[in-house]
Amino acid sequence: MISDRVKLGADKTPHRSLFKAMGYTDEDLAKPLIGVVNAQNEIIPGHIHLDNIAKAVKAGILAAGGTPIEVPAIGVCDGIAMGHIGMHYSLASRELIADSTETLAMAHGFDGLVLIPNCDKIVPGMLMAAARLNIPSILCSGGPMLAGHLKCGAAREKLSLSKTFEAVGAYEANLISEEELKEYEDKSCPSCGSCSGMYTANSMNCLSEVIGMALPGNGTIPSVYGERIALAKHAGMQIMKLVEKNVRPRDIMNEKAFRNALIMDMAMGCSTNSMLHLPAIAHEAGVELNLEMANELSAKTPNLCHLAPAGPNYIEELNEAGGIPAVMSEIKKLGLLELDNMTVTLKTVGENIANAKNLDTNLIRPAENPYSKTGGIAVLKGNLAINGCVVKRSAVAPEMLVHSGPARVFDSEEDTIKAIFGGEIKKGDVVVIRYEGPKGGPGMREMLSPTSALAGMKLDKDVALITDGRFSGASRGASIGHVSPEAAVGGNIALVHEGDIIEIDINAGTINLKVSDEELEERRKNWTAPEPKVKTGWLSRYAKLVLGADKGAVMG
Repeated sequence: MISDRVKLGADKTPHRSLFKAMGYTDEDLAKPLIGVVNAQNEIIPGHIHLDNIAKAVKAGILAAGGTPIEVPAIGVCDGIAMGHIGMHYSLASRELIADSTETLAMAHGFDGLVLIPNCDKIVPGMLMAAARLNIPSILCSGGPMLAGHLKCGAAREKLSLSKTFEAVGAYEANLISEEELKEYEDKSCPSCGSCSGMYTANSMNCLSEVIGMALPGNGTIPSVYGERIALAKHAGMQIMKLVEKNVRPRDIMNEKAFRNALIMDMAMGCSTNSMLHLPAIAHEAGVELNLEMANELSAKTPNLCHLAPAGPNYIEELNEAGGIPAVMSEIKKLGLLELDNMTVTLKTVGENIANAKNLDTNLIRPAENPYSKTGGIAVLKGNLAINGCVVKRSAVAPEMLVHSGPARVFDSEEDTIKAIFGGEIKKGDVVVIRYEGPKGGPGMREMLSPTSALAGMKLDKDVALITDGRFSGASRGASIGHVSPEAAVGGNIALVHEGDIIEIDINAGTINLKVSDEELEERRKNWTAPEPKVKTGWLSRYAKLVLGADKGAVMG
């Protein structure tokens, strides 16, 4: 396949002239032109090394007879953006990444794309663009960070960024010293790469494998391993095969692929943010994915992995246990997976995992001995969340799966943090953070700071937290997000009063405000929509166009 721009003809002379201004030769232009979309920057730990990944990808493209052309993409580090105005931009950046990737590909007529992301919104943003463009594409991430190590007597406790956020809560509660807090700061993030637990970035990189848009190993091979560079070279070689055979993203990202992704999401205990990103990617691929499907598949799918923050293990250990193919081989026993779907390997899902083995049955539980018989994520519904809300069930303490308590109501994350650190939150409380949804935030901020503060103060087994915002994949406890409809559009979460009783039953999939319909209607008469928090710039446009969390927070 050769792009129209390099075909013979006088009308193509200006195009070729501009390429030659950059040093491209006739021989270069006679080959397929492959856009290498590189999200490298010097502000995201998961992206600092992506130039090395891009270099390997380009070597693979050259070796397979193509012409690689590197172009940029933006990214936001959720950890650095956490707890201030920057977090408003994180989810919104997903749309910018998809739009800019589309722009570069369409404006320059690439024959194929290799997408190089790593962190939270960059992975789904690039997959959304791939589905929208539907030209041959493959995703190759930068790989996960290694776990840190904290000296703890004779033992060495493993840790990651989530432990550091929790350490802040422990310090505020006088449970650890300033010196100990500094050790968390120094030791939690020991290498480049996406943060080391089953947080959002690693969830999406693992699910990219499951969907079939990345080579096996994409989600789990550590960033600093030579094997990661080899994977990048193979991705560069593989895009040439995809171009030659004209295999396109929508040939891969179909209903079967997203069904597999939801099933594996449940099996692995992925971040709740996957319940925003999978529907958004599916939307671009022309596939309907809703929260009801998630609960339907969760009821059938056992949870086999308890990776951080749900447990003590990290992605590097999942890699040693056999990676995503090993987890899929366990789920395969139950007959739940669509094994005949095509992937970027040009083999089916079944062929990709045919020889996979579970090398550590303590880390990847066998299908017949799961952590739970139902999936790691649950969707709850009730009068507090008529269109649904989401919780990472696998990271909830058993005693909090059913909980009832008085509402402690806050209209922003900042007010909540002050109350937590001020000792105002007591055991049994249900903290409600509202006006933090896609429109009201705007941008649906992550609430890792309050959840980590509660965990660090040893309250995560006694206090529930509910928001129309969202949670980091690093959050644990009864952290219930994505409440829809959100407060800013008049959802019932806007009508909660201090002290109202909220009943949560994660096992039953329900969440209810113990207030009568008549009382809610009376309260609604006195409710008025708040003034937008942001009135200028990109975020103001985003707030006007974005749809609800139950729709994946896509732009309408």
